[in-house]
Amino acid sequence: MSDIVLFDELECRNDKKLALITLNSEKSLNALSHAMVNEITPKLKAWQERDDIVAVFLQGAGDKAFCAGGDIVYLYNNLPDVNGDPAPKVEQFFLDEYELDHMIHTYNKPFIVWGNGIVMGGGLGLMAGASHRVATQNTRIAMPEISIGLYPDVGGSYFLNKMPNNTGLFLGLTGAAINATDAKYVSLADHFIAHSHKQDVLNALADVNWGGTKALNEDKLNDVLLAFEQQSKTLAPVSNIKGHQLLIDELTGADNISQIVANIKNADIDDKWFNRAQKSLAHGSALSVQLTYNQIQKSKNMSLAECFRMELTISKKCGEFGEFKEGVRALLIEKDNNPQWKYPDVASVDQDVIDWFFTSDYIESAHPLGHL
Repeated sequence: MSDIVLFDELECRNDKKLALITLNSEKSLNALSHAMVNEITPKLKAWQERDDIVAVFLQGAGDKAFCAGGDIVYLYNNLPDVNGDPAPKVEQFFLDEYELDHMIHTYNKPFIVWGNGIVMGGGLGLMAGASHRVATQNTRIAMPEISIGLYPDVGGSYFLNKMPNNTGLFLGLTGAAINATDAKYVSLADHFIAHSHKQDVLNALADVNWGGTKALNEDKLNDVLLAFEQQSKTLAPVSNIKGHQLLIDELTGADNISQIVANIKNADIDDKWFNRAQKSLAHGSALSVQLTYNQIQKSKNMSLAECFRMELTISKKCGEFGEFKEGVRALLIEKDNNPQWKYPDVASVDQDVIDWFFTSDYIESAHPLGHL
């Protein structure tokens, strides 16, 4: 049995089984490593072929985090020293991660993610595509890539565009954290259940008289989760986004990114949640802001697979361009929190540079994610 990922099969009625996956790196807040991805993917493929496996339940070890993001330190250690050089291990990490994320989105059985605690970056990539996403009173979701010179990948091109109005753009630009009620509002969670009910939920799932089709089993699963949600509703937090939706609409309504950034930065609002978002935007990478804005604009009519293919191109280029390395250095390696970003503001980012990030180096007929 693996140390970094734990796999189990919970015996249910009718000789059926619930497949269990636990990200088992509590010290790193279950950061998603390349090794984790490479263990989970073949296991999910094998479970897809088994009639006795009725659903998958994915969780994180401990009570602090489901998954606090990708293993950024690993990526940093494999980034080139010279700007413009290739980063093959970084490219392979993103390739394998996106393939796993896409598999979860399109899985042939109900897929439950217990999104308790911190859910960020790569963790949200795992959660976003599940058919049944559970948030708890401890859930804290964010895509804070702007702070490390990256952009909201792992399918963000797809799911940020599905959020109400320009909420996805606002969250992508600011890295603002959202709670369980917010997550349901923006369609990143389906159920709110108190974390203390997790074992009770598993016990109830073991007692379900599972059927033979995905649709039937999704209905049975919904019944269980809704029952526990009813018991938990008094613990649901107040939404931050709902109270700010009109403001977000107003601030992001401009047709150019420079004006949108100015609107958010200059908004005179006395509110802790919003002020944290302003601070994150002000200290983040201007290049990341441009990548995020262009990513969301370009992917509005893309399929899920097209989004992942586009993101692989951008992420590959991020591995070659020094902004990502500088962001990780400042935040996680030397921890001086003083990144020396290449551009002082969004207007300074050359259009040629932006175009380069979105220009694929892959031959379309032989794209490594062409099979999606």
